[in-house]
Amino acid sequence: MFGGQVAAPINSPHLRRSGSRAVVSDLGAELGNGVENSYVHPLEINGSKNASIPLVTAAIVPSPTLLWRFKVLLFLLWGFICGKTGWQSVMRMSADLRDLFLYEAFLYYNPLLLVTTMVWLWGINLWVFSRSNINYAKIFDLDQNHLTHREIWKCATWMTIIVPTSMTAYLYLYSNGEVSLAASQPVLLYFAVVMLLIFPFDIFYFSSRYYLLRALWRIVLPLQAITFSDFFLADILTSMAKVFSDIERSVCRMVHRQVATIAWFEADSVCGSHSVAIPLVLVLPYLFRFFQCLRQYRDIGERSALLNGLSHVRNGYHTGTLWLEPCSCFLGFFWYCTIRGLVLSTHTE
Repeated sequence: MFGGQVAAPINSPHLRRSGSRAVVSDLGAELGNGVENSYVHPLEINGSKNASIPLVTAAIVPSPTLLWRFKVLLFLLWGFICGKTGWQSVMRMSADLRDLFLYEAFLYYNPLLLVTTMVWLWGINLWVFSRSNINYAKIFDLDQNHLTHREIWKCATWMTIIVPTSMTAYLYLYSNGEVSLAASQPVLLYFAVVMLLIFPFDIFYFSSRYYLLRALWRIVLPLQAITFSDFFLADILTSMAKVFSDIERSVCRMVHRQVATIAWFEADSVCGSHSVAIPLVLVLPYLFRFFQCLRQYRDIGERSALLNGLSHVRNGYHTGTLWLEPCSCFLGFFWYCTIRGLVLSTHTE
């Protein structure tokens, strides 16, 4: 079978005489305990299949470097296809419609692209923490099932693939006259994001999703003591106030069936730029942070918490009054350079 016959001595301890039954003695025991689960190749001995000698076969696994190069090649191919399809779809539109349509597509997908960038940067933060031997799991009060920077990057990679793919499909379908199918693309994407966050089954990092939802609930209603992870996440939300405003505009147009139309451009449109919901959503993250500062002052009695809350009110409230701008800048400078510097020096000592 393997290109020739295997000659075995007559007095071999593993074979009996030709007149008796041809069996293998305890050769498997001599080869080790792991042979029992290996693949068995029958060998021809003296012209007949009189013995079966188990041979251990190694599984063929591609090298990690080869797999990584193959993934990079697929990613570049995907990026080329999306870029070429999107460019051709945009060039197919008329010049008058192109700017309005691109603005609308930008409104739907820009918030999710910024969230994807934030996830990438958060993975970089965790990577720096791990390289610097910083126990961030203890700092943020995380359990043993918390996500590492590799898992965060895996989530960011899928987000990087899904969001531009949906945007490319949106551009392609609209440019080819499939308006209803094009309008369904951002709706399906936003719906999938919400369902992925609140999915109640133990898949796709259930404990981490539950931890995020609990932290968001504590930020909205600070009815218990504020932890470090709570105000850290609230600070991130204040930096994403414009993102939340764009999400509110997108959801408004989806609810009122204005996706893939220019009805929102009309002066009396409910989802126009004059909507009261825009400044309300912009100021909400700062209000949440202000309420956290009030709760922190109630718990520990530090006046610096009130100054911190006042700085967040200053960031969330913008007016056209000229003399308030220097006061606002001075308050921010005083807080970040004096109060926070004093707190950091105290902790260092």
